[in-house]
Amino acid sequence: MKNIFKTILLSVVVLGMSSCTEEKLLDLEPVNNISDAQAFSTPSLIASYMSGVYNAAAIGMYNSTTTNGGRGYVWGAAFVEQGEARGEDVVNMATFYQLTYTATYDATTANNVFYWIDGYKLINRCNLMIEGAQGAVAKGVITQAVANDYIGQAKFLRAITHFELLNYFARPYNFTAGATHPGVIYREVGVNTAGELASEDNKARNTVAECYTKVLADLDDAEKLIATNGAGNATTNGAIGRASKAAAIAFKTRVYLQKRDWANVIAEGTKLNGRYTLTADPYTPFASNIANTESIFSIVHTATMNPQVNAALASVLKNRALVCISPILWRDSQWLTDDKRREDGKFIYTASGIKYTNKYYDVTNMTDPAPVIRYAEVVLNMAEAQARLATPNLTTALTLLNSVRDRSLANKAAQTYTTASYTTQADLVKLILKERRIEFLQEGRRWSDIHRLQGDDLAPIDGIPSKVANAVPAVAAFDLTAAYTVTRPVAAVPGADFKFLWPIPQLEMNTNLGIQQNTGW
Repeated sequence: MKNIFKTILLSVVVLGMSSCTEEKLLDLEPVNNISDAQAFSTPSLIASYMSGVYNAAAIGMYNSTTTNGGRGYVWGAAFVEQGEARGEDVVNMATFYQLTYTATYDATTANNVFYWIDGYKLINRCNLMIEGAQGAVAKGVITQAVANDYIGQAKFLRAITHFELLNYFARPYNFTAGATHPGVIYREVGVNTAGELASEDNKARNTVAECYTKVLADLDDAEKLIATNGAGNATTNGAIGRASKAAAIAFKTRVYLQKRDWANVIAEGTKLNGRYTLTADPYTPFASNIANTESIFSIVHTATMNPQVNAALASVLKNRALVCISPILWRDSQWLTDDKRREDGKFIYTASGIKYTNKYYDVTNMTDPAPVIRYAEVVLNMAEAQARLATPNLTTALTLLNSVRDRSLANKAAQTYTTASYTTQADLVKLILKERRIEFLQEGRRWSDIHRLQGDDLAPIDGIPSKVANAVPAVAAFDLTAAYTVTRPVAAVPGADFKFLWPIPQLEMNTNLGIQQNTGW
C-alpha cells in the first residue's frame, strides 16, 4: 500500500500526470482528452496535443481535482497574481492571497504547492510532446520540419517553466560562487508509463548553474527549431499565443539579466531590433492585446478556456477587487502625477476611492491574455545591462530607458530623463528599476526583480520588502493632492530568512527520497 500511495502522489506532484485519486491510480489522459497512445498517430491529433500543452500552461489544476477548476497555474494567471502578491506594489485586500502576501505559507499551502505541481505537469506535457513528435517522424506521420516546430515550442515552454520555478524555490544565481546551490529538478523525460515513473523517481535537484545551462540550451534550441519568426503586428490569437523564435530570444534577455550576463542580454535583445517596436500609446498592448507591435508572447484565453472566476486576471484584479495598487508605489514621487499610466478609465479602475489596474478588463468572458513577455521588457533589460557593463554605456542606457518612459509623459520635453537626472551609474540603474515597477505593475514581474536584486552591488534589496497592511487601504492613501503617511505594518522578511523561498511541497518531500528541502523548512 505504501508503494501504491507513493505512486499516486508522485504522479500528481512530481511528474506532471493528470489528476489522480485513490480509486484511479493513474490518469494518463492529456488535458484535451486525447490519449498519449493515439495523440501522435495523425497530423491533426499531434496538432491537438500541442494545443493541449498550451491549455495546460493556461489553466492548470487546483487541489488535485478538476472539480475545483483551474486557477491559471502556471502561465495563465498565477504568475501575474503570485508574482505581484509576493512584492510590495500591490495590497492583498482579502484572505485570497494573504499567505503569499504576508509570507505565512508553509510546505502545504495550496498556492505554492500547486505552482510546483502544475509547473511539473506542464513540463511533463512538454517532454511527452518532444518525444511524441520524434516518434511520429520515425513512423512517417509528420516531416522532420513539422516536428522541429513542435519540439521548439515544447522546449520553450519547458525552459520558461523550469526558470519560473527557480525564482520561487531556489536562491538567485549569484547566491554562491558558480551558482552551485540547489536549484530545481530539471526534467527532460516524458512520463506516461509505470516503468518511466520508476526510472524518474527519487531525482535530486540540479544546481542553479545546471538549471540555467539547460534553460538557455532549451531556449537556443527553440530559437533554431520554431518555424515562426514572430512579428510585432500579429493579428490572430495564434500569433501572440504560440511560441516563436522571437519569444525565445526575448526570454533569453530575462534569463541573462538574472544571471548578470550583461553582454548577452544586449546581444540577444539586439536580435529583435526592427522586429518589434514600442507602441506609441502605452495602453495599446492591453487595449489591442492580440494585435499590436509590442506584445511578443502571451497566454491567450477565450470565454470557454480561462482560469475562471477564482483566478482570471480581470476577475481577481478588477471585478472581485481582491488586490489593489499599493499606496507605496501609487504615491512614489518618481511616478509623475500626470503620467498616462495613472489615467482613470484607461490604465486605472477606481472603485470606492481605491485604485486597481485596468490592464485586464473583460470581467464578463475573462478573455484577457496573460502577458508573459513584451518588447518593453526587452528594452528595459537592455537598458539595465548597458548601465551595468564593466565599462557602462550610460548614454545608450538612458536612451533605451526614455524610449519606454517618454510615451507615458504628459510633457516629454520637460519631463524626460537627461544626464542631469542622475549622478552615478547606480543612480541610473535605480531609475531603470523604478521604471520597471511602474511599467510592469500587475504583470507579475515584481517578484523576479526582488529575487535577482538580493545582494546587488548597485541597487540591493534585502529579502522581501515591508508592505502596507493586509486589508483595504484608506481611501486617503490614493489622494495625491493631500499629504498622507504610508505605513508598512507587514514586516520585511530578511534575505537570510528561510521564508524568503517557498518550501518544496510536503507531498514532494514525502514521495521523492532524492530531493533536498530548502534550508529552514
